[in-house]
Amino acid sequence: MTTQQSPQPNPSSDLPEKAVPRSAGRGLIWAAGAFLLGSFLVYNSVDTSADAKPLSFSAGQQAHRPISDLALSRSAPKRLTIPEIAVDAPFTRLTLGPTGQLNAPPAADTNLVGWYQDGAAPGERGAAIVAGHVDTKTGPAVFLQLETLRPGSTVEITREDGIIATFKIDSVETFSKANFPNDRVYADTPDAQLRLITCGGSYDRKAKDYTANVVAFAHLVSSKHV
Repeated sequence: MTTQQSPQPNPSSDLPEKAVPRSAGRGLIWAAGAFLLGSFLVYNSVDTSADAKPLSFSAGQQAHRPISDLALSRSAPKRLTIPEIAVDAPFTRLTLGPTGQLNAPPAADTNLVGWYQDGAAPGERGAAIVAGHVDTKTGPAVFLQLETLRPGSTVEITREDGIIATFKIDSVETFSKANFPNDRVYADTPDAQLRLITCGGSYDRKAKDYTANVVAFAHLVSSKHV
């Protein structure tokens, strides 16, 4: 097992930050570097870039959902589709900045989501991290309605290998950026899970940032070839 740095907090970024270890062939194990990634909260503002909020399972919900053996081999995502909130967006790859922060998706394109490429791929065992802006200085963005999703909502990700991975939302929660639960959001998982993150809460005009992050937690339920 090797260890890689995870995202760390960056006021110019839209995502939570922290350093995270990655297990060979399984994606990131966020447990060790969880608190760092949690700091990399996506910063969303009218003056900078959109913010992302972390959503995740509650301890109780995780405990009551059976662990699934369903998992796919590693393949990068190409497109995210969430019909319930009219999301149909291409992916860009997200990397870490020089100080360890997770760089946010470009704010110029409001219909774009980012995947942390050094973490688990969507459908692969582990928690795949996908972030998007709730808005930018030009207007509403791709994850504007993320917080309206409910348990049971479905998310589809088309991958480069021609497989469409379907995930079911387990929970959506809003967390203060000052007390972000990194271990709940970024910890490694035994099955294929997904985290959709954007900004939320109120907008602090002085800090030019949102006060919270919205995180949607989901797990893989099926897959099919295009």
